[in-house]
Amino acid sequence: MRRSWVCVSAAALALGVWSSPPAEARDGARHSIDIRAGTLSGAIAELSREERVSIGAEGALPQVRTPRVHGTMTIGEALQRLLAGTGYVARRVGGTAWRIEPAPAAAPPPVPAAPPPEPPPVPILVTATKQPLDLLSLPAAVSVAQLDEAERQDPGSDSTTVSSQLEGLALTSLGPGRNRMFLRGIADSAFSGESQSTVAVVLDEARLTYSAPDPDIRLVDIERVEVLKGPQGSLYGTGALGGIYRLVSHPADLDAASLTLSGGSSTAIHGDAGYSGSVVANLPVVRGTAGVRLVGYRSKEPGWIDTGPRHDSNSTSVSGLRATAGLVPAAGWRLDLTGFGQWLEARDSSYVYAPGSYSRPAQNAEPHDNDLRHLAGRLTGGIGAIDLLLASAMTWHNVDDRLDATIGAESLGLDNPQTLFKKRRFRVWDNDLRLRGDLGALGWLAGLSHLEARQVFVDTLEGTQGEQLIADDDRRVSHDTAAYFDLTLPVTATLSLDGGARLFASSVRETRQVLSGPVSRSQHKAGMTPSLAVAWQPNADRLIYLRYGSAFRQGGSDINGGGSIESLKGDELASIEAGWRERLPGGGHFELSAWYTRWEDVQSDVLDDSGLIETANAGNARIIGIEGSLGLVLAPRWRLDAGANYTSALLTRSALGFELHDRHLPVVPEYTVRGALRHDFALGPADAWARVSLRYIGPSRMSFDPDLDRRMGNLLESTVEVHAALGSWNLGLQAQNLFANKGNTFAFGNPFRYRTERQYTPQRPLTVSLMVSRAF
Repeated sequence: MRRSWVCVSAAALALGVWSSPPAEARDGARHSIDIRAGTLSGAIAELSREERVSIGAEGALPQVRTPRVHGTMTIGEALQRLLAGTGYVARRVGGTAWRIEPAPAAAPPPVPAAPPPEPPPVPILVTATKQPLDLLSLPAAVSVAQLDEAERQDPGSDSTTVSSQLEGLALTSLGPGRNRMFLRGIADSAFSGESQSTVAVVLDEARLTYSAPDPDIRLVDIERVEVLKGPQGSLYGTGALGGIYRLVSHPADLDAASLTLSGGSSTAIHGDAGYSGSVVANLPVVRGTAGVRLVGYRSKEPGWIDTGPRHDSNSTSVSGLRATAGLVPAAGWRLDLTGFGQWLEARDSSYVYAPGSYSRPAQNAEPHDNDLRHLAGRLTGGIGAIDLLLASAMTWHNVDDRLDATIGAESLGLDNPQTLFKKRRFRVWDNDLRLRGDLGALGWLAGLSHLEARQVFVDTLEGTQGEQLIADDDRRVSHDTAAYFDLTLPVTATLSLDGGARLFASSVRETRQVLSGPVSRSQHKAGMTPSLAVAWQPNADRLIYLRYGSAFRQGGSDINGGGSIESLKGDELASIEAGWRERLPGGGHFELSAWYTRWEDVQSDVLDDSGLIETANAGNARIIGIEGSLGLVLAPRWRLDAGANYTSALLTRSALGFELHDRHLPVVPEYTVRGALRHDFALGPADAWARVSLRYIGPSRMSFDPDLDRRMGNLLESTVEVHAALGSWNLGLQAQNLFANKGNTFAFGNPFRYRTERQYTPQRPLTVSLMVSRAF
């Protein structure tokens, strides 16, 4: 596959942000360098990664082997040895940047001194594909949310922040920690039941979720968010029907100590006040060999819903801690260990019973807890010319809800029901071993993976006198073991083929409590989920591709009318997409893609007459969509970013047993349109920028069932923000929902009252936030 920039290693460069280079790199100091023998491009990539420098080339480098380069030398001397005899030379174009170009035939005559050329564009590396690839050479639909400094320090930045910047990512709006996430119209239900999620949430190399709702991980010290759109079964296995939402955290810096503190406050116009704070500390323990990075944050987000005498009852508190340790046990090897926890608590739900209202009659509080703990280890290195990664992680995820059951829960068999307690326990153990390298012109990736997921769902109904009834008890254990591979073969100088597949064996064992006692069912499935792509890259700034992808989701269960458990067939999904991605002059970009998806045996979580959620086979669906994004530098210091998408997602065959009035799949809006205008300017001695953002979300619906269907969407989101940087100080001021809109973001809140009372979730009112940070 042809690439115009063959390697960039530093994390800041991967973000497209030039950071201050290490002093030794600026001064041309000598380094202890050990680069393995291998291909020229691989050797340069290794040098770039190890020494944290940017090395670029215009066009593809020749497929030649390089000898081992070992010893104490400058980076320029190392490049000279690598390029000896290739017909290329390296020229320094910045503090930590070199350009590789053809060697001149003869020394040019002396010319007057000229200013150094502008550094070449820095590529955006995507690693969610399980190998680092330049976005401009990746034949797949992927978006990268490049977070600004304020977003990386604000505990209020979350998955809604990402969805507002990207096309195709949709969230339900039940509330923080309760939402479901969907990509490209692949949406099975608005209700959070027992089905495996269609989008996998991944932190670095580890899968956090399997069947849980979006844990709403805050983006403090997150380097970037990568979103792979469409089925990813060939790489990630069962359940990745819609795609991957991957958070990439900052690793521990083994060379430089740093400390960043931030604090802020916010006020909702129809609500109370909130606060936030974060700290990010990095400390090398043994410089160049071991270091730790510590992240902590806490926020209280304003509430704005009044419930009887309780004002602003739906405020949310979030606390998080993350510790990362990095160790270089030997040259070319690195071990990273991560411990992470986030604790989210919402005091009450956010729905009302009248459109445009911020209040509802008195009822029992409906608090929500979403607590996640995560431990992970990752070892990376090389054996000869082969790169190796070994990762293992364990995630404990508890989700608890308390619902008012005074209305609508009588059919469950308890007199005078008062409260329903919903306890969800999720455990995910994820393991991955992967190897990658080059075999001549053929690039290859191969891996083995094993995932074990355990979930426990218990619904307990409590009456006015404290009596209790277990309304539902479901326990499920899932296993997925697989071998996968991906091959990239250049066919011509501009055309390449990419193919991959995952050979898997998946099983699920489920035990449910029914009237006759506990009943267990098991399902097993073995098969292959392939992918295939053809890419045409006529120059370094343009890519046109065609891709086929597929995925599989293991079947769940349903309790039939006789009170016994019934197994459901698993989902199978395949998609074909065409895309065009281009880098525009001045740092702009353009992207356009269209797709067609066939989805068979759609499993959907449905709300039954009792108010509990069960899983049903809804039938078959087809999804057609088109989306595009554009970034333009309009003038010096002015930038425009815009995007839009249209999705037609329909159920083509119904297995629900009743007549459908509308065949559109739930939740996903029919279209969205967004735009943002940014201006950079000087504010006295400070560097400042301001941005205005607008996004319109089109219509969507709640359910296939005409008795449960509700309309929502058709709302405008708006934000204006101003940021200023003076030395080590940063100041940010932001206002959201400038027009005080009260559009209905989600038409659901309480399942027991849903059939008898309309429910609405209004947009958060106008909220103003101020944040100050300082780096040391």
